Amino acid sequence: MSDNNNEDMFDEEMTVTLELDDGTSVECAVITIFDVADKDYIALLPLDENAENEEGDVWIYRYSENPEDPNEEPLLEYIEDDDEYEAAADAFDEFMDNQEFDGV
Repeated sequence: MSDNNNEDMFDEEMTVTLELDDGTSVECAVITIFDVADKDYIALLPLDENAENEEGDVWIYRYSENPEDPNEEPLLEYIEDDDEYEAAADAFDEFMDNQEFDGV
């Protein structure tokens, strides 16, 4: 694969649709998937009807895939433990700092 194809792949924004407890759906851009203490997390940017996020909110969920079936939808879980959430949020902040530092 040429470098241009890799760049094109990363330029395409991946999105997921979350079904909220109240029955509404929210389209979210995937910022990154990262790990903390051998657990995977996903950072999502909720988008409004114009595919924008003016609030600057980022949602972080626990993330897992079924290794037996790579075609199965990944599972996103709400993080209820405050310490676990703080560790994931700190790791995401560090990721964002590194992105900013790298000029991305």
